[in-house]
Amino acid sequence: MPIVNRVAEFQPDIQAWRRDIHEHPELLYDVHRTAALVADRLREFGCDEVITGLGRTGVVGVIKGNRPVGKGDVKVIGLRADMDALPIEEATNLPYASKTKGLMHACGHDGHTAMLLGAARYLAETRNFAGDAVVIFQPAEEGGAGAAAMIKDGLMDRFGIEQVYGMHNGPGIPVGSFALRPGPIMAGGDAVAIKIEGRGGHAAQPHRCIDSVLVGAQLITALQSIVSRSVDPLESAVISICEFHAGNARNVIPHTAELQGTVRTLNGEVRKMVERRVREVVAGVAQVTGATIDLTYDRGYPVTVNHAMETVVATRAASEIAGDANVHVMPPLMAGEDFAFMLEQRPGALIFCGNGDSAGLHHPAYNFNDEAIVFGTSYWIKLVENTLAA
Repeated sequence: MPIVNRVAEFQPDIQAWRRDIHEHPELLYDVHRTAALVADRLREFGCDEVITGLGRTGVVGVIKGNRPVGKGDVKVIGLRADMDALPIEEATNLPYASKTKGLMHACGHDGHTAMLLGAARYLAETRNFAGDAVVIFQPAEEGGAGAAAMIKDGLMDRFGIEQVYGMHNGPGIPVGSFALRPGPIMAGGDAVAIKIEGRGGHAAQPHRCIDSVLVGAQLITALQSIVSRSVDPLESAVISICEFHAGNARNVIPHTAELQGTVRTLNGEVRKMVERRVREVVAGVAQVTGATIDLTYDRGYPVTVNHAMETVVATRAASEIAGDANVHVMPPLMAGEDFAFMLEQRPGALIFCGNGDSAGLHHPAYNFNDEAIVFGTSYWIKLVENTLAA
């Protein structure tokens, strides 16, 4: 089956919603305008229930099918989109570019929200399925763990969700194509903050000092050995120290230094081992150099793990829209995604929808490709009608 004809008919409406959201980006949980737009559209479509304020600013719509539910069938599935933007100055020069200085939709959440709204409109019109389709619009994916906040507010149990599915756009994947994989698809991400206290002094008298810059440099080098020498070569891990702050004069050995970075892994056991080794390396460098080193290691989003059977379900739906040749098995990504929290609660799958030859995610020149709208929206519809078939 190609794209849903009705979706092609109201593609201009979905595009207009998307561009309106793009013009008015909002951060984390402060997505009040976007959430209000979503709730208004869901009520306009005639959703059976529209709930706001879940996970602070999340919105949920419930659409009940007209067909009878069979015994033992899946009765309720959740479809999730994220609404928040990023603190990036937009550089697209588009007529609908961000009107808010320093903020932009650089990850395509405007497109995710609009496509799920489009699917909700169609499903509320046709109701050609058995059971409940629960459309979930989540705040604070970009570092705020909005998915966890909605779960804490009872998302899964309150609506009886049995399976949950997510979608993300994919720059570099052709428009009209999809990509996914069973098992780990996106990495768990942890934050590392290191404060070094040495002994400052004159640059000409390093023997009287404990050089915090040298200690930081040794730490960076030693931490990289964890991936190359402690992690199984067949597993994946990344340790990136991305900030190094020390000193403010060319002839003063600074007393302190600060490092910050991220750790990414695709396996729970590797994640635990890497954290243990980071702590051991920090303690070892402190002992060797005589510096005092304080480590803060914060667990972030879990590994995003697609469930096997639900990945088959998602693949089938995508294939019916795009054709088998345009649904690809992808390698896992080392970026993180808080949809992982939902997949820890219920079986489901995350799929990538092609965004074509666009700038990369989180780039100031990125823009969601409106040509992808009909494919992503049609995927949601087919997924519901297949999974909630009588």
